[in-house]
Amino acid sequence: MKTATENGGVVLFFEGRIDSSNAETWERAIRTALEAHPGCTPILDFGGLDYISSAGLRVLMKLSKQAGEKLTVREVSPEVYEILDMTGFTVLLDVRKRLRKIDVEGCEVIGRGAYGTVYRIDADTIVKVYETPNAVNMIRNEQKMAKYAFLKGIPTAISYDIVRVGEHYGSVFELVKARTFNDLLVREPERADTLMRQYAEVIRRVHAVTAEAGELRDARRMFLQYLDEVVSVLPEAEAAKLRALLAAMPENLHLIHGDIHMKNVMLSDGEPLLIDMDTLSVGDPVFDFAGLINAYELFEEDEPGNTMQFMGIPPELGRTVWRKVLEYYLDSPDAAALRSAEDKVRLAGSLRFLDLVYAQRVGDPALRSIRTEHTVRNMTELLARVDDLSLTPRRDEAAV
Repeated sequence: MKTATENGGVVLFFEGRIDSSNAETWERAIRTALEAHPGCTPILDFGGLDYISSAGLRVLMKLSKQAGEKLTVREVSPEVYEILDMTGFTVLLDVRKRLRKIDVEGCEVIGRGAYGTVYRIDADTIVKVYETPNAVNMIRNEQKMAKYAFLKGIPTAISYDIVRVGEHYGSVFELVKARTFNDLLVREPERADTLMRQYAEVIRRVHAVTAEAGELRDARRMFLQYLDEVVSVLPEAEAAKLRALLAAMPENLHLIHGDIHMKNVMLSDGEPLLIDMDTLSVGDPVFDFAGLINAYELFEEDEPGNTMQFMGIPPELGRTVWRKVLEYYLDSPDAAALRSAEDKVRLAGSLRFLDLVYAQRVGDPALRSIRTEHTVRNMTELLARVDDLSLTPRRDEAAV
């Protein structure tokens, strides 16, 4: 039996037919494969399976009982799905139908991110192709979060299909005549100020919505986890102060996107739509702006050209984006208040950036030590003048 390891599990690939003539052979092959991967959760790939009889179903039943948990069965053909559904196995197992396949060769690339590339399939449809082994789970989580946000009144594009794109998985969206704010900024730089004001309003609309306690991840706790992951490279006193600042932040149940750079906000027939909702959480606005400074400035600092490569805009415009959007978001505070807000954003963003480059090892390996030292130095300077991390938006809540 062909097998492969995937995210701590072992994938068992089935093919042909399983009936009374070979069910025992299949059962022995499954047992041998699992013995070769002790402790691994079995994942059943039915991509090559044409038929399964009652004898094969008995093998599945035994495997399910031995696993002690709901098994995942994926790439199930319509014919085999009908058999599993009629016999109740779609309740017993986590059965996922075979995904349709699409080809993106020659399609326009409209965005690139940390996990994959976004292609325009046609005038109405885009697909985000993930380049990570955990793609299906990420896509399903994004669909769940997008539906949650949509029901909360946030203008959100919801993926309606998961597809195979070569060896990768993709998430399909219907976005009629949609362009990202980033695309519009590149194509129409003369509209930069208008776009940044619209963009700030979109962020405010998201932050005006609240969740119930426990419904979504708490961004403050995630940032405390980032601190735990990088504490070894921070001076002891600075790490203690940063932990105290995070711990002192009050509970905040307002929604934050988590990765709300301009490539994740689209304009469709004049209306904004958010995508990539898998990072949806609750917390202070500072945590959303921390993502913006990462995208538009921090990666650029020790790698000239990064902003142009990933955002398609010059670095000076990147720096302007997050600063002006913050200013418009806060409704043009005085200069001292704006400098204080920028320091808070830079400190929170630096913590997230340090976790990415040091703990998660994102980016150019040759720059890792340089970026780590540079970021620690910047955080030390910021901690000398930042006494709280919370931002105060123009309004606490507004109708969406």
